[in-house]
Amino acid sequence: MVLKGHIALDMAVFPKGTTGFALDGLARQFLWVSPPLLLEDSPPLLTTKQKEGLDYRHGTGHGVGSYLNVHEGPIGIGTRKQYAEVSLAAGNVISNEPGYYKDGEYGIRIENIVMVKEVKTKNLFGDKPYLGFEHVTMVPYCRSLIDVSLLTEEEKTWLNDYNRTVLEKTQGYFKDDLLTLAWLKRETAPY
Repeated sequence: MVLKGHIALDMAVFPKGTTGFALDGLARQFLWVSPPLLLEDSPPLLTTKQKEGLDYRHGTGHGVGSYLNVHEGPIGIGTRKQYAEVSLAAGNVISNEPGYYKDGEYGIRIENIVMVKEVKTKNLFGDKPYLGFEHVTMVPYCRSLIDVSLLTEEEKTWLNDYNRTVLEKTQGYFKDDLLTLAWLKRETAPY
């Protein structure tokens, strides 16, 4: 559910002027309520959405600075009041880091760095540009921690596209390190 929220936020396309406060629920939605479980070519196993009632106590994203510090404002994605006051803009570097923590037992957090960029859309409502995210982090997700059966086809496509990009952009750094290259190829293999 954390990965599903991470992917949902990463795939977001939103009009210029949107704040991180407005985007926060995209990352939390699967912890709050999960969709019916679907099997290939079959009706939903659950007739209603599963009310998970989970959440996390930290922001979903923070600005990443180059001269100040890693948590550089005023931009961010989360429920803090200031995240409703400043909209995201092309060129902002920000984290995408939903999580879940079971008190006293374990925690799960996926944190990637993304950059806000202008994206082309089919329509241009009110001549307002649209924004989305570009990956900065180029590290594959640990395959053994992913329950692929919970992912939709669109989410699997996103994951495969991300993995293909990671492999293409990083494999050249490991051409003389066959062990690392083998690991990279294994972790970025298609689902």
